Amino acid sequence: MLQPRTDNSYRWVIIGVGALMTCVGIGAMFSLAIFLQPMAADTGWSRAGISSAMTLNFLVMGAAGFAWGAISDRIGARIVVLSGAALLGLALVLASQATTLASFQLIYGTLVGLAAGAFFAPMVAAATAWFDTHRALAVSLVSAGIGVAPMTVSPFAAWLVAAYDWRTAMLVIGIAAWVLLLPAGLLVRRPPVAAGGAEAPAPSGEIGDMSAGSAFRTPQFAVLAATFFLCCAAHSGPIFHMVSYAITCGVAPLAAVTIYSVEGLAGLGGRLLLGVLADRLGVKRVLVAGLLVQAVVIGAYLFVANLGEFYLLAVIFGTAYGGVMPLYAVLAREYFGQAAMGTVFGAVTMASSIGMALGPLAGGWVFDTFSVYNWLFIGSFGIGLAAVVIALAFPPLPSRQSRQLQPA
Repeated sequence: MLQPRTDNSYRWVIIGVGALMTCVGIGAMFSLAIFLQPMAADTGWSRAGISSAMTLNFLVMGAAGFAWGAISDRIGARIVVLSGAALLGLALVLASQATTLASFQLIYGTLVGLAAGAFFAPMVAAATAWFDTHRALAVSLVSAGIGVAPMTVSPFAAWLVAAYDWRTAMLVIGIAAWVLLLPAGLLVRRPPVAAGGAEAPAPSGEIGDMSAGSAFRTPQFAVLAATFFLCCAAHSGPIFHMVSYAITCGVAPLAAVTIYSVEGLAGLGGRLLLGVLADRLGVKRVLVAGLLVQAVVIGAYLFVANLGEFYLLAVIFGTAYGGVMPLYAVLAREYFGQAAMGTVFGAVTMASSIGMALGPLAGGWVFDTFSVYNWLFIGSFGIGLAAVVIALAFPPLPSRQSRQLQPA
């Protein structure tokens, strides 16, 4: 009788490890936004050229997330995340020594993307396997690391750049990734097999436990992937170029970095808030509301003029985009079950990564062409509204999904 309690408590270790990995992995990747201006000033590389490394990063991360997710379904998440941790540190160390734009784009865009793809989908799949109830909150807590990243990795990167230079900063972050993630990866394990009262797999009567091939042919998957793609295409540009945009609006560089941190803090709160609301009100309803708020706030950024207004919108924007991101994993789990969760969610994440890839490159091109970011926010606003429309078309969830009743 003691075994279930021990196994049940270990799921919070999985949540903590997942949050740490998403924080360091995604934080290291997004630190390129902090490096953008000093890199351009130091090397003479164009913003569009540097930003294209992030675009390649997202494309590779999407494909890698699909592959890593499929591998984790077969052999478990531990080997996957350990491989990603080793590769992430190596990629950042090598990228810090790049002497040409092409070599930087290749190293950073390919290797960092390949490494980052090893964390989110496999750890989300691992977390959903440990939780039969409160699944939205569990996934939100794993992805909370993404919200913590702007409050930890980004300020750390900014401090390193100010104290040393961008190359030293990137090198140190790469070494820190090894130190933090390799030991954490050893803590990842599969949930206990159903026996003697331990946690059981999904009820066999559900639509869950669908094969990946069957899931890919459903309208639910098509709508889920399309909504995730448009959602990320809408917010990726504003997120990546927010620091640079604030500077062009007259905000001091160090203060501009704090806007990014405020977004991250709000995103952390948004993940928890929308996760709890989704468990109580329904995932689709909360997702549509969050997407609508995201679109409206993106448009509102066209009218900001001072740091206080940036902070206000950062709180709302961060809450919205941070809060909706975990909900796609919850929908995938409810639609398709656990058996191929890593593969299915990896495929959905690949669609989102393609959307994320558009924003940084588009924003860099807009600024290089027009010397302002206005058209980036106008276009992102329109894409955000399209995400709302597609989300409204979500098919109903499977009928036999009542899992609230647990054996006493």
